Amino acid sequence: MTVTDTQATWLTQEAFDRLKSELDGLIANRPVIAAEINARREEGDLKENGGYHAAREEQGQQEARIRQLQELLRTAQVGTTPSSADQAAPGTVLTIKYEDDEDTEKVLLGSREEGSHGDLQVISPNSPLGAALLGAKPGDAREYQLPDGGNMKVTLVGIEAFTG
Repeated sequence: MTVTDTQATWLTQEAFDRLKSELDGLIANRPVIAAEINARREEGDLKENGGYHAAREEQGQQEARIRQLQELLRTAQVGTTPSSADQAAPGTVLTIKYEDDEDTEKVLLGSREEGSHGDLQVISPNSPLGAALLGAKPGDAREYQLPDGGNMKVTLVGIEAFTG
């Protein structure tokens, strides 16, 4: 997800709270990292100061995660599952069947920040598979591109609202 991506992200209340807590912790840790950088800077020559460079790297990673979380939480749709489950949308559980496979698979169409829900895999609407399934209705067959350049066909077998 990029900072310029303004598409709303569907999250459960639990995921929103977990991400908000992570963000609060990272922001609260800013002074600790700044103090670490200052302490390492006092050690002398910055060119060969591995501790200083490690602290700066950690600060950069934390600031990037803070920006990512702020944007994600700003655009989040919390716990608002679609009112009807007649087409694939974020917050729906999809039963899908891949071409040349007899078995079906259930997936949650939502943010990967959701984490796992038991055996339910989460697929992002921004992923090739998720984008192909968006708006699909039961019985629709869709095709999407694989990382190796090939294509895969998937059929939407069923849709249900996510209940957590």
